[in-house]
Amino acid sequence: MSSATVTTKTPALAGKTVAVLGAGKMGGILLRALLEGGLLDPAKTRATALYAEEAAAVSRELRISVTTCNTDAVAGADVVLICVKPYQVAAVVEGVRPVLHPGQLFISIAAGVPTALIEKALGTNHAVIRAMPNTPAAVRQGMTALAKGQFASDEHMAIAVELFQSVGRTAVVDESNMDAITGLSGSGPAYIYIVVEALAEAGVKVGLPRELATLLAAQTTKGAASMVLETGSHPALLKDAVTTPAGCTVDGVMELEEGKLRVTLIKAVVKATQRARELVFKR
Repeated sequence: MSSATVTTKTPALAGKTVAVLGAGKMGGILLRALLEGGLLDPAKTRATALYAEEAAAVSRELRISVTTCNTDAVAGADVVLICVKPYQVAAVVEGVRPVLHPGQLFISIAAGVPTALIEKALGTNHAVIRAMPNTPAAVRQGMTALAKGQFASDEHMAIAVELFQSVGRTAVVDESNMDAITGLSGSGPAYIYIVVEALAEAGVKVGLPRELATLLAAQTTKGAASMVLETGSHPALLKDAVTTPAGCTVDGVMELEEGKLRVTLIKAVVKATQRARELVFKR
């Protein structure tokens, strides 16, 4: 009687020290989600904040080492997440040059900042991956696009994918698509919140209590999105399934078309994409 050998895959981040430069809005969301999900070891996680008071507050909350010194955080780290504002990236990266060591992976979530700019600031052949997550990562429903720099390998990408899959879905893309992705999924939650808010206001207008109207609007939006993801059907087909002949929905859809909701959303994505391309002028 033979016995089968069971093998388990070792997590790509197992045993690695991770530094998060900039524990602000998005950096803080990722830190909290990754720590709560057990992907990061608090003893091997470091972060930085702009002010000492902020660093102390984050350290107390998350029980990790937080400093105002980027070089202290990067020294000895295996993976470095760059979560500062786009215009700060080059200076921050140049500032940690003295403590770089071979094999470190840099992952940037800064909108509009190409991997080539980070590679130039590093002045080395370190692996760089560009990521565009969004704020629903806070509830592990995020969407993150990932693109490799010229020195990043498939193994490096595997680390990045594992990291961001713990807070939602991921897509590996060509870097030429990243600004458009920023305009769509990076900024997209704000557009959806406006839609949910408007639907809730409409519910109040027709007599529903505000709390109920908000619940109905939010869950309906979530359910509709899940239908697209789970069925794989084109949104137009799913819309047609709701829009029965001479029914209520078709009148509502006609109002949306007359109000140019479709065109307005398209223009919002285009405008945000253009802005992403302007965030960093040095290409």
